[in-house]
Amino acid sequence: MRLATFLYHNTPSLGIVRDNGIVPVPGLSMLDVIAAGETALADLSKIERSPVPLVPEHLLAPIPEPRRNIMCLGLNYVEHAKESAQARGREAKIPTHPLFFTKATNTVNGPYASILFDAAVSTQIDWEAELGVVIGQRGKNIPQTEAMSYVFGYTIVNDVSARDLQFNHGQFFKGKSLDGACPMGPWIVTADEIPDPHALAIRCRVNGVTKQEANTGMMIFKIPAIIEMLSRGMTLEAGDVIATGTPSGVGFARTPPEFLQPGDVVECEIEEIGVIRNRVG
Repeated sequence: MRLATFLYHNTPSLGIVRDNGIVPVPGLSMLDVIAAGETALADLSKIERSPVPLVPEHLLAPIPEPRRNIMCLGLNYVEHAKESAQARGREAKIPTHPLFFTKATNTVNGPYASILFDAAVSTQIDWEAELGVVIGQRGKNIPQTEAMSYVFGYTIVNDVSARDLQFNHGQFFKGKSLDGACPMGPWIVTADEIPDPHALAIRCRVNGVTKQEANTGMMIFKIPAIIEMLSRGMTLEAGDVIATGTPSGVGFARTPPEFLQPGDVVECEIEEIGVIRNRVG
């Protein structure tokens, strides 16, 4: 099932995405459905209401107001770890433990909304296409053998990064947490629809030119390991979003470096999920 949050009569509403449109489900939020789990999904599957046209610009982030920061992995693809080290004149070291950081909740942005650009804040805005994992139930100290049962579904995340801020501050949080710096969507595909999330083509295009092209199977730390290590001593909550890292091809590591400019259009695409498309401006 594909579940979206969209503007219906100018009010955010849950929607079931179908080939011929989107079926509004007023009165329920995405977080309500995630918390209710299988029961809610079973009820939604029985809805036979006629769909309305799906207008891309009416889609919001699937979880427009997450309760907690977006949890992220850095350097979770070998080639990205290598390009990042080379671009900064460092020896490439492949992580032996996940590199976790978060993006503030105010970063969450719609799948077709604009990415804010303010040259007084940053002139080095970069792209990062990532697979987003949505947690479906509360859990702590989750073993890898049970981790996938905690996954509600999958979405696309663009981990937009202000590289000058990131590098000047010596850590990730500030450079990753500008307002609107986490376009997400276009919807959540429930876990049952994607039996192998480690076999998905992932791409990023800027103005139609492919910048990133890889496969989620190239992740260093796979989803069960991510959930196990992230939940060790720390409770995960239903509705938490984990961005699983980006492949090589980011702007700052190119020769010469490339950064987004006003008017640029960034597309992040993941097989079996869809495409998000955001204009910079």
